[in-house]
Amino acid sequence: MRSFVIGGAGFIGSHLVDLLVERGPVTVFDNLSVGREEFIAGPLSSGRATLTVGDALDLDALTRAMGGHDVVFHLAANPEARWGLERTRLDLEQGTIATYNALEAARLVGARRFVFSSSGTVYGNTSDVCAEGDLGHLPISLYGASKLAGEGLVAAFVECFGLQGRIVRFGNVVGKRGTHGAILDFCKKLQQHPDHLDVLGDGRQHKPYLHVTDCAAGLLYVLDTTGPSLDVFNLAPPDTTTVAQIAELCVAASPNPAARIVFSGGAQGWRGDVPVSRMNAGKLRALGFSLRHTSDRAVGLAVREVAAEVFGAR
Repeated sequence: MRSFVIGGAGFIGSHLVDLLVERGPVTVFDNLSVGREEFIAGPLSSGRATLTVGDALDLDALTRAMGGHDVVFHLAANPEARWGLERTRLDLEQGTIATYNALEAARLVGARRFVFSSSGTVYGNTSDVCAEGDLGHLPISLYGASKLAGEGLVAAFVECFGLQGRIVRFGNVVGKRGTHGAILDFCKKLQQHPDHLDVLGDGRQHKPYLHVTDCAAGLLYVLDTTGPSLDVFNLAPPDTTTVAQIAELCVAASPNPAARIVFSGGAQGWRGDVPVSRMNAGKLRALGFSLRHTSDRAVGLAVREVAAEVFGAR
């Protein structure tokens, strides 16, 4: 199997590449704006993966690089949803247009299988436990809007051009090599001012956190599923973890475990943030896939991994 991973040098992509090289040669396509070549140093040095530095907004370059591959994993996106508040075109470009380019390149080169990384943000601002068919609320962030638009494009390309499409909606992914998210943000804040940690919201926001190794394993499992030409899967643990728990763990893992935690107040961390999210991943579980980590365990492990990267071994 020849795999093409857009965004393969990034946080999730690099972990997926670690698994994909066991199945055959892998081409990583990444502009390295957030991803890092060091994240895929092992597969590159072994010769089982190659890196093409390019931008998914360049359709011609993407098409040239994608030729000869069997399956496309599209993981490139704006890595931090809050950035859309400052640059409102960011998710349109890095999300919707980049996804169109990835699909169009796959159509042009004849790559028949396409796996798209989506997000639980497509379910909007609801505390309901959402399964794959529960799209009763629209997204409230530009990031979520771009993911929903991307899902629509995948569905249309599957219907119109005969691709096999797999859409995977992630919970909040955490773990080593993280390039964004609350854990990294908290650890960096504590590195800058070790005596206190400022946290947006009241700390009671809670979401399902998915360890990145479970995320990569789930993507491969979804690739191997049989069924309709288009299928959608939630990939998340059933439990959730609060922001307050994450903050406490980050402080405990920092050089100053006595640091004060200061909450800004309010139910929402930032405009566009979904304060409470719960996902029903029973569909994938019924097919035989099981996560190794609960949300709390994923967060605990990720805090240790990220703290070691930020603060150094203790």
